[in-house]
Amino acid sequence: MTTVKEIKVAIQSLSSDDFTHLQKWIIELDLKQQNQEIEADSNFGKKVKIYTDGACIQNPGPGGYGIIVSCNEYREELSGGYSYTTNNRMELMAAIQGLKALNFPSEVELYSDSQYLINTMTKNWKRKANNDLWQELDELCSQHQVEFFWVKGHSGHPENERCDFLAGEAAKQSNLPSDFGYQNL
Repeated sequence: MTTVKEIKVAIQSLSSDDFTHLQKWIIELDLKQQNQEIEADSNFGKKVKIYTDGACIQNPGPGGYGIIVSCNEYREELSGGYSYTTNNRMELMAAIQGLKALNFPSEVELYSDSQYLINTMTKNWKRKANNDLWQELDELCSQHQVEFFWVKGHSGHPENERCDFLAGEAAKQSNLPSDFGYQNL
C-alpha cells in the first residue's frame, strides 16, 4: 500500500505541466463520479414490474424459476434452475434473480403466485426455512421500493403463465448446478 509520504514525494517530483494535468484529471474524475451519483439518483423511482414463478419436477428435485422484468417498453425474460432443490426455494430464487436484474434503484411491483413468498413479505409470516434466501431477498429489497402482489396461479394470467412455462423448462435442463443453500440446510 502506498503511504502518504510516498505520494507527497511523487507529487513534488512532477513538473508544473504534469502537476496541472494531474489536477485536471482529478477534477474530471470527481465530476464523472458526481454525474454517476446524480444519474443513479434520477433513476430512482423508475417503475418496474417483475413477474416470477418457481417450479420443481419433484419436491424436492430438479427445480427452475422463470421471470419477466418489464419497464415501459423494455421486457426481458429470465430463467434458471438447480439439480436438487424445492419449490419454495425456486419461488424465492425467482424474486431474488428478478431484483438482481435491475441496474438502478427502482419502484418495483413484484407479482408471484406463491403465497409463501407474498405472505411472508407482506404479512410477516414466520421464516422457518430458507434463511439464506430470505436474507438475500431482504438485502435486495433494501435497495429498491418493493411492493409484493399475489396472483392466482394457473388462472390465465399471461405473465404468470409465461413464468410458469419458463420455470418448468428451466427445471428440465440437463447439467443444472447444485443448490448449495438447500444441500447445507
